[in-house]
This record gives sequence, C-alpha cells and structure tokens, in this order.
Amino acid sequence: MQNIPSVDLRDFLSDNPERKQKFVNEIGSAFENIGFVALKGHFLDDKLVDELYGEIRKFFALPVETKHNYEIPGIGGQRGYVSFGKEHAKGRKEGDLKEFWHFGQYVDKDSKYAAEYPDNVEVKELPRFNIIGKEAYQMLEKTGVYVLRALALHLGLDEFYFDQYAKEGNSILRPIHYPPITSEPENAIRAAAHGDINLITLLMGAQGKGLQVQNHDGEWIDAIAEDDELVINVGDMLSRHTNNKLKSTIHQVVNPPRELWGTSRYSIPFFMHPVSDMRLDCLENCIDAENPKKFEDITAGDYLYERLVDLGLIKK
Repeated sequence: MQNIPSVDLRDFLSDNPERKQKFVNEIGSAFENIGFVALKGHFLDDKLVDELYGEIRKFFALPVETKHNYEIPGIGGQRGYVSFGKEHAKGRKEGDLKEFWHFGQYVDKDSKYAAEYPDNVEVKELPRFNIIGKEAYQMLEKTGVYVLRALALHLGLDEFYFDQYAKEGNSILRPIHYPPITSEPENAIRAAAHGDINLITLLMGAQGKGLQVQNHDGEWIDAIAEDDELVINVGDMLSRHTNNKLKSTIHQVVNPPRELWGTSRYSIPFFMHPVSDMRLDCLENCIDAENPKKFEDITAGDYLYERLVDLGLIKK
C-alpha cells in the first residue's frame, strides 16, 4: 500500500445500513493492512480548530521559565507541560525535538477514577487555553467513540463493546510544538520511529509533509491529510487486544528540509486510552490455529506504566 486510505464518518452515522457497513469494511480493511486512515466527517468544526491552534501557539510562545511553571513533577508528564527533548522513542537515547502539553480526562468528583487521574493544569496567562482545550478534547473523544464502534462491528463484537472502556478512559490530548531547528541535530529527529501506546490516535495537523508511516514492505509513506481530515491510527493496546489483527503501525515525524529549519511545526494528537482496569487479553475470536495468541495478558494500566518507563517519562 502506497497511500493512506480516506474514509468518511458520515457514512457510519447515516441511517443507511449499506453506507454504515461500507465504513465498517473500509476502516476495518485499512486497519488490518496498514493501521492508518484519513477521516472526514468528524466533530471538530473549523472555528474550534482555529481557536485551538491560536491558543497553543500563544502558549508555546511564552517564555521558557513561564512554561516550566507548568511542568508538574511526579506524574510522568501526564498533565501540563513537558519540556523540549524530555521524551524519547522506545530504545533510543536521543530526546525528540519537541515540547508538548497534556490535557487529560474530565471526570466527576464521585467517579471511581477521580483519584487516579491528576487534575488538569490551568494556564493563568491564557484564560481561553483550558476552555478551548477541553472542548477539543471532548469532540475528539466523541469522534473516537464512533470509530471504536465501527471497529467493534468489524471484529464481530457488539457495536458498543468499547463504550464501557472509553467512557472516562485515560485519554490524553497532546498539543505538540516542534521548534525551529537551529543547529545540525545529532541522530535526533522531531519524533523518532515509534508505535503509539493507546487504543487509537486521532491526529490533527498532518496537512503538511513530515509524518511518515511504515508499510508492511518496510517503506516509509508520507501521511498527508486534507484540511478537513484527521489521521487515525491503531495503537499498541488495540493491536494486543485483537492479537495483531488490527495493526499498530510504526510512524515518525522527520525533520524538514534545511531551507525550512527556521519554521515551527504544530500537531495535536488525541491518544484514546481505555480505563486502567480494562483487560487487554487477546480476544478469543482473534485467535485460531493460523493466528495463535501472541501477547501475554495484562491490564491497560499496567501496560501504560511499562511504556511510560520505556519513554523516559517515568523513572523506575
């Protein structure tokens, strides 16, 4: 496969069973073959997208010492600011050439997960930053729920199978700033080759070159979305749960050509996680003689902890 398939969520949301099934077939096939799609018809409108980009540009333009006020120790970078170069890909020593922010789940105080999730961090210099971040978080989460419903049908499960795990899930909205490159990077790129940890990732900001996906022949393909599209990919949790029937694909963000080193890049992935007590054990209907069980049983919470250690965000 040499390009990323495009699908339209409005097919799934329509009252036409044939259109709904068409979406299920298309996204299921794409996620089995390359693990990525470009999605139209999501719940983010242009106004919200423009406001979100405006707020995150203002945040990353704040003085470094101001941003460091929002870097919270002891929580593995799960909320607030994570400074430049702190995260690295699994198996690499070089930090990625990026800084980022984390918005996390919004739960009621009486939720069983309220004590588990750190509070979101308020940026006092930007009164609209957290308001817009929360709205974007919830629209991306809503989009992700429908994508998971389609995937449940593709897997032969009840359509609402994932709802119980996605509701109040430990999802993260991560606005990323890749600053201008000021000197020759030694073995470092904006985001080294990696697979995502979560169930699915919904990515804003793949409209220009930079994001690359590795196909099953080992070739790197540019993943470039249209202005109205999100790029959505399978994460390692969903790959484990489906015994690798749905493929978590290695991807990277490469450095721009030298003539564009002086420019920033922004992207905003929404990492859709389940609740921590979801079991990621391989689904029985994804195991057979030709596809024996490939992964050990584990909960989502334990798997996330292991991966945050791998990324250097939690020190053992």
